[in-house]
Amino acid sequence: MDDSTLHRLTQRLGERAEQQTQARLESLPEQLTLPRASAQLAIFMLDGWMARYRGPGWGKKKTEKKRVEWHEAKTGVFYWHDQSSHKGKGKRQRGVIQEKVVIGWQGEGPELGRRLHWEALRRGLGRAKWILVLGDGAHWIWNVAGDRWVTAEGLLDFYHASEHVWELGRALFGEEQARPWVEARLHELRHGQEQKCLDCIAGLGVPAGQAGETVEEAQTYFANNAGRMNYEEIADQGWPIGSGAVESACGGKQGRYKRRGQFWTNRGLGNLEALIGARHNNHWEEIWFAA
Repeated sequence: MDDSTLHRLTQRLGERAEQQTQARLESLPEQLTLPRASAQLAIFMLDGWMARYRGPGWGKKKTEKKRVEWHEAKTGVFYWHDQSSHKGKGKRQRGVIQEKVVIGWQGEGPELGRRLHWEALRRGLGRAKWILVLGDGAHWIWNVAGDRWVTAEGLLDFYHASEHVWELGRALFGEEQARPWVEARLHELRHGQEQKCLDCIAGLGVPAGQAGETVEEAQTYFANNAGRMNYEEIADQGWPIGSGAVESACGGKQGRYKRRGQFWTNRGLGNLEALIGARHNNHWEEIWFAA
C-alpha cells in the first residue's frame, strides 16, 4: 500500500472518528463498569504542547509572512488514583497507571474539558468522592477545571513550581549563588510552609533590566496560583503532587508529531488525533463497523 493510499485512508477514517465523537457528546455516556470500592479519587491532568505548521510564507523566496508557525495542541488525562502504582526500586522507580483516558484537541480548552469529562463519566466519575486537577499554571487549565469540575481540588504541578523558583533564584543571585536561596524556598513549599515562601517572593524588590522582568513574572505566577500549592497536605493523603502522566502523554505526542521534516495542518493533525484517541479510549471498532 503506497503512502498516498494510507494518507487518504487516514483522513477518511479520522473524519469518521471525529464525527462519531461529536455524536457521542450529544448524550450522556453509558458507564463501562462500576468503579471499584477503593476508587474514590478521580484525577485530571491537563497540559499543552506546540505543533509545527507550514505558515503562509512557506516556499516563498521573499515574504514578510511566517514560513513556519507553531500552534498549541492540548492534552488531557483522566484516571482513578487506585489504578496507579510504581514499579522498580530506587532511582529506577517509575509510576505506572493501569488504565487512563488520554484526549487530544487542537482548539480551545473548554472543548477539551467537554471531551475529557464525557470519557470520565463513562468510567464512573459521578461516583468520585474527591477530584484532583493538576496543571502547570496556565490560565486555560484552571478555566477548564472551573467549568467542568467546580468542586475539584486544584494543584500546581510541583516540578513547574520549582522551575519558576529556580528561574527567580538565578535572576536574583546568579547560577552559582542561587542554590541556597532556592532550596530554602522549595523546602518551604514542599513542607507546609507555602505561605512563608509566597510572602518571601511577593516581598522581593524588583531590580532593573531583564532580572526585574523575571522577578515580576514570577511574582505574578505565584500570586495567581497561591491557593494551589498545599503540597504537604496533598502528599500526606497519598495523592500525586506532579502531573507526570500528562507530561508523559505530551512527550509521546511530540515524539510522534515532531519528527524530522514533519509539518501539520489542523485537518491532518485533528484526523490523526481522532484515530489515536479512538484506539486508546476503546472506540476503535465503531470506526470500522460504522454503517
